[in-house]
Amino acid sequence: MKCELTTEQIQFFQTNGFIVIEDFLSPEELAKWREAVTEAIAERKGLKMPGKDAVVGMDDGINKDSEYFSKVFDQLLNLWQTNDKVKDIMLDERIGKMAAQLSGADGIRIWHDQALFKKPWANPTSWHLDTPFWSFSDRRALSIWVALDDATLENGCLYFIPASFKETTFENKGIGKNMDGIFEAYPQFAQVASVSANMKAGSCSFHNGLTIHGAGANMSCGNRRAMTCAYMPDGNVFNGEPNILPDAYLKTIKVGDLLNNEEQNPLIYKA
Repeated sequence: MKCELTTEQIQFFQTNGFIVIEDFLSPEELAKWREAVTEAIAERKGLKMPGKDAVVGMDDGINKDSEYFSKVFDQLLNLWQTNDKVKDIMLDERIGKMAAQLSGADGIRIWHDQALFKKPWANPTSWHLDTPFWSFSDRRALSIWVALDDATLENGCLYFIPASFKETTFENKGIGKNMDGIFEAYPQFAQVASVSANMKAGSCSFHNGLTIHGAGANMSCGNRRAMTCAYMPDGNVFNGEPNILPDAYLKTIKVGDLLNNEEQNPLIYKA
């Protein structure tokens, strides 16, 4: 695993809100990730996330217009909670350290992992932000996105709006059908050139949760598979947004409570 970050890489991320790391995984590690994720998805039998009733292709209470989004990607969350192989991968302290270095946080907790599979001919993923969906509010929050297949301009790679995270807010603008919807809220970025993150399988990107990003349609007859994980800097508190928190857990917390439940959001790195 290419887990040692240079000063230049950290500075690039903190300036632009994203970075691509080529050949992040070795071929052997990539095979391990593919096997683990494939197994974990099969075990789920369509259940999107533990502790909730939503299944793939149906309204999950988070994304609006489930019919459209069912054709954007198949999305399964917190596979680490239901498969030991994925758990070993997601709780890797080396990745937690990378997230801490890039974000500037002292400690990193898993918010949720997420398999994102664009099937052949899938719809584009509209420009959006991540953090406003989540149950905490922290400008340092970030995600890793690992390509399990080559992510290309043809099959729906990610795109980023550089430095947008410096001006976006925690107000949730959602993910609409229209690619340009986000620019109604942030018109200052409508004329900023986007940066494509096409990458080979085994490469990865990190992006800040307030960086405007999206993905193209899959214009190919093949899959574009990715495994991702969102990270919460340690010390955050509940902001009242349910997001992916299990219903049983939500009954035990109130706004302002520390989100430090090791069963739900394990601490994977502490400086």
